[in-house]
Amino acid sequence: MIFSFEFFTLHWKDFLDILLVAFIFYRLYILVRGTIAIQIFLGLLVIIVLTFVSRILELDAMNWILSTITQIWVIAFIILFQPELRRLLLILGRNKLIARIFRYHLYEAIDEICDACQEMAQKQIGALIVLVRTTGIRMVIETGVPLQAVVTKELLLSIFHPKTPLHDGAVVIRDRYIEAARCTLPLTEKLRIDGFVMGMRHRSAVGISEDADVLAIVVSEETGIISVAEEGVLHRHLDAALLKALLIEKLNINPKTALATIVKDQDLQEEIQS
Repeated sequence: MIFSFEFFTLHWKDFLDILLVAFIFYRLYILVRGTIAIQIFLGLLVIIVLTFVSRILELDAMNWILSTITQIWVIAFIILFQPELRRLLLILGRNKLIARIFRYHLYEAIDEICDACQEMAQKQIGALIVLVRTTGIRMVIETGVPLQAVVTKELLLSIFHPKTPLHDGAVVIRDRYIEAARCTLPLTEKLRIDGFVMGMRHRSAVGISEDADVLAIVVSEETGIISVAEEGVLHRHLDAALLKALLIEKLNINPKTALATIVKDQDLQEEIQS
């Protein structure tokens, strides 16, 4: 079907094109709504509308101005709103559909990680372990010592032993391999969460979880409490069973049955879900 107007003609493909573009802009608006990045979206929308109108009306001077502004605008907004754009891309990366496409192989190392954390908690050995999900953190890895070793409980205990040179910093794990140790993580600007005053390890864990799609495990040297940071939220007071169930759930490893099969006790299931 074709609709003809004085200045343009619409085919059925044009309607499909318009619907797809409208859907994309709608989803982008939902993602950036309530954030500073909404200014980027509105600015882009205004320029697109003005460009479309000026081309229909054949305003040559306006077209020239808008094309010039567009080139400068794109560069300027990328520089000014770089943190917001990074968070927007991070939100897209955390999408459940993308998470299913990029399968994690961390499930092969979960038992080793949980057992190591449990033993370190009992001995009050401080630890900071970052589990990478969809987005890489190459710049963080480059701050540490590369290892590329298969995850084992014994290796993690050796790394975080207070008398070893690698214990001070974070271990980064991707799939079932320890990519690097003694890594430096960005600190969150938050000083406390829910009344809990965070030390350097907890601030580092929360900070990296705000900037990347990761799970950050912290074992407190002072109290032996195990915590997990995700998207700026800190889950505290975990034991080996709770930690294992939480990791299985957050890593999308059989999410429908993970809590029921790993944590048999009903009280523990209710605590995780809350």
